[in-house]
Amino acid sequence: MPPAPTDSLSANVAPIAAGAHVTAACFLGDVPALALGDGTVLLGADGDRRAAAHPDGAVLCAAADRDRIVTGGDDGRIVATRADGSTEELGAGKGWVDALALHPNGAVAWASGRTVRARSAKGEVKSVEAQSSVRGVAFAPKGYRLAFSHYNGASLWFPNAAEPPQALDWKGSHLDVVWSPDGRFVVTTMQENAMHGWRVSDSKHMRMSGYPAKPRSLSWSPDGAWLATSGAEACVVWPFEGKDGPMGKPPRECGVRSVRVSQVAFHPRAGVLALGYDDGFVLMVRMKDNSEILIRREDQAGGAISALAWNAAGTRLVFGTRNGAAGLLALPT
Repeated sequence: MPPAPTDSLSANVAPIAAGAHVTAACFLGDVPALALGDGTVLLGADGDRRAAAHPDGAVLCAAADRDRIVTGGDDGRIVATRADGSTEELGAGKGWVDALALHPNGAVAWASGRTVRARSAKGEVKSVEAQSSVRGVAFAPKGYRLAFSHYNGASLWFPNAAEPPQALDWKGSHLDVVWSPDGRFVVTTMQENAMHGWRVSDSKHMRMSGYPAKPRSLSWSPDGAWLATSGAEACVVWPFEGKDGPMGKPPRECGVRSVRVSQVAFHPRAGVLALGYDDGFVLMVRMKDNSEILIRREDQAGGAISALAWNAAGTRLVFGTRNGAAGLLALPT
């Protein structure tokens, strides 16, 4: 294993006693929030303020904006939690909530089994049935349009339109789905240790393969020119600046170690990546020259990093692990 970088910010990390699997992390304004496998949302760095978002279940998925973190549970409920600890149920149904997404205008979408539901900012709910179980959902950056992934591809759906969803076909089992920040591309992760993409204007295919594991964590650079991914013993970063996306262009690699990257998070304002690994190691890498700064050494208890998030200003980073450890980094000013 390569030696840890000599530059370190580990002294700037305050530990947080999450106490349960950290499903997702975010900042509500400047308040760090962790969605946990025990059904609660931890608010703040002290670890003693928790909202019982899913008292009868676990948090399976989450998405956040600056004001709220919205969680989906194995109780079938969609719950919004705010920084003050207040909660609001946005939807409920039968079956686990497998994926959810937020729209900038306040809309929420979620998937349970084959059913995808979209709840507008005014509270109106529309639904559509997919051809198979849906594993990922994502709103387009502009307009009220939704992408959802399933077996043999993905679909693009306008919840307020009468026409059926547009099919994006590719054989195999598709998991997570994301839109590029400019709306030109849709990309899915796959069960087959690969990613697949489509150019939205003409459905042109983009294949991104060669991963030793499933690339389940994705993060776009602030300018949308790069897509960072987990799933290898380095962070694999694909170029998306040109009209053909990554086709014909090799990806970059950074943060190379003998342990696989489990989580990636681009800094919101700079070409810097935060990387989490399967052994609990956390690293910060500058894209320009691949310089590295240590944030957290490997976890002797073996807890993989399961969540990473920057605050909007890029001055603080919160992370969590599968075994309930967490921490908050404050960058020096």
